[in-house]
Amino acid sequence: MKILLLICGFISLGLAILGIFLPVLPTTPLLLLAAYLFSKSSQKQYDWLLQHPRFGPYIIQFREQKIIPRHIKLISMLMLWATILLSIYLLRGNLPIQALLLIIAIGVSWHILSYRSK
Repeated sequence: MKILLLICGFISLGLAILGIFLPVLPTTPLLLLAAYLFSKSSQKQYDWLLQHPRFGPYIIQFREQKIIPRHIKLISMLMLWATILLSIYLLRGNLPIQALLLIIAIGVSWHILSYRSK
């Protein structure tokens, strides 16, 4: 089971890194998932992730204080809405899917904004 969790942790970390460059992938939740999976499978990988100069501070700050930095919130919201609005535009004529995308965007926005900022 630990090997499966470790593999899933690396997949989540890889997707988080891709999320830095691709607006569709949410970086922070995938980093948090990778940290959780590593904590259950490999103390070495978990420690490495927490000590990483780029990723560690976000994970530690969220884990300890439930805070999302203001600039991360801003980037997340801009990328989320840009992607959703582009998708809605490209799917014009498909009202149920457009409505679903809008509901998802509102829900994700509500969730992101529910966390304190620093």
